[in-house]
Amino acid sequence: MVKTVKNVLLTGAAGRIGTCLTAGLPEHGYTLRLLDRRPVEDTLHETIVGDVDDPAVLARAVEGVDAVVHMAGNASPKAGWEEVLGANIDATYRVFEAARRAGVERVVFASSNHAAGFTRRQELVAPDTPVAPDSLYGVSKAYGEALGRYYSDRYGMRVASLRIGSFCPEPVNARTLSTWISPADMVRLMHACLTAPELTYAVLWGVSANTRNWWDLGPGRALGYHPRDDAEPYADRMPELDQDDPEYAWLGGRVVES
Repeated sequence: MVKTVKNVLLTGAAGRIGTCLTAGLPEHGYTLRLLDRRPVEDTLHETIVGDVDDPAVLARAVEGVDAVVHMAGNASPKAGWEEVLGANIDATYRVFEAARRAGVERVVFASSNHAAGFTRRQELVAPDTPVAPDSLYGVSKAYGEALGRYYSDRYGMRVASLRIGSFCPEPVNARTLSTWISPADMVRLMHACLTAPELTYAVLWGVSANTRNWWDLGPGRALGYHPRDDAEPYADRMPELDQDDPEYAWLGGRVVES
């Protein structure tokens, strides 16, 4: 029997996506517990100020929740090894393990398109295309995907790894006409991952229903993600991308040359 998710721990709650989810998820009936090492300006939800690498903080944070949405970490493709080792690799293990010990059934992990960034552009790339990291940040996200698969296969945890594209209020350049995910669609995607009864382990693209989409939304739709936003109304503001431009030629964009 699939457990109904009501109480959700959100790590990285003070970040851009965390703030978006804090505002949007309660409309779907969730009660949130917010965790960040920075104070969260929120009076509607239980908040914990602390680091995910602190076992005592994590044990308190996961107690009594039905699901964990793990957004905490270093999100810079330019991050060095020591930065991703602590914030993205060790911390992600600690979150999965704390969730397992607490009996949490479902985890949604914030991966990135950079986990497959060294993949050549092609029409509608499948979300589970093999890992090909374009940076140490991408390596850390590929690790998180593998860890999620392990916890799903070994312990029966329901895990979704989201290869998130370009999260922003609106597209900011020509590349994002294809890779954009709107705040509203991010909430829709998260809601689908928290409720899909068919979820065992899945890798999904975090992207809106863009006319110029590069990434296959089929597996996400199969789990109940039905994006509504499209970057196309912004297209007249953006130049066309040359096919030799790294921003077009690689899934990870210009990061592959940095």
